[in-house]
Amino acid sequence: MAQVFHRSANTIARASIIGVVMVVSVLLWAALEMQRSPYATYQEVAQAQPVPFSHQHHVAGDGIDCRYCHTSVESSSFAGIPPTKTCMNCHSQIWTNAPLLEPVRESYRTGQSLMWTRVDYLPDFVYFDHSIHVNKGVGCASCHGRVDTMPLMRAVNSLQMEWCLNCHRAPEKFLRPRDQVFNMKYEQPSSDRPVTLADGRVFTDQIALGTALKGLYNVRSVEGITSCNTCHR
Repeated sequence: MAQVFHRSANTIARASIIGVVMVVSVLLWAALEMQRSPYATYQEVAQAQPVPFSHQHHVAGDGIDCRYCHTSVESSSFAGIPPTKTCMNCHSQIWTNAPLLEPVRESYRTGQSLMWTRVDYLPDFVYFDHSIHVNKGVGCASCHGRVDTMPLMRAVNSLQMEWCLNCHRAPEKFLRPRDQVFNMKYEQPSSDRPVTLADGRVFTDQIALGTALKGLYNVRSVEGITSCNTCHR
């Protein structure tokens, strides 16, 4: 019987299979890279807000502690968004007629909450507890960045699973004393900048400090804090 396909058909078939595999691989790689990119995570993108609130001005300039506005961060899973009354504690006395703050005054008059745009976002299938992290020695800046340098709030980290696991797999690299959790200018210990704990121990190395704090603050084992049901419940 005469040959149906030309001998080159074998080569074409092999090339086609290789080509399809390569195209699919490139598409998957591109999708993963896009999913990690600021296009999807909104990293370093300042979100539009009803009032252009400046953390730089309030934290660095006025010295306001995080907990003044985020009142439940030490005791609740949710850090808390300040009610308009918190803003008016100051702005009923200063900048009382500033056009920029009219939305705040209107909110206070009407009792209608300001609709702030979320900056750091986690999907609904992720459980996150602010109080656990704060009380275990994770600084605000570790996740939110140096908000005291931000005229407009923006997300510094992706908050994606791989980013969270970098800390959960080696928490000793990031832990700090509890009394430094809200200190935006805190720096990890070094020979020139030792850190002294309340019990008098002095540390010049972050790994040694973090290891000591893991025991002091009863941080669970790496196996425990990387278990799926720790964050996905």
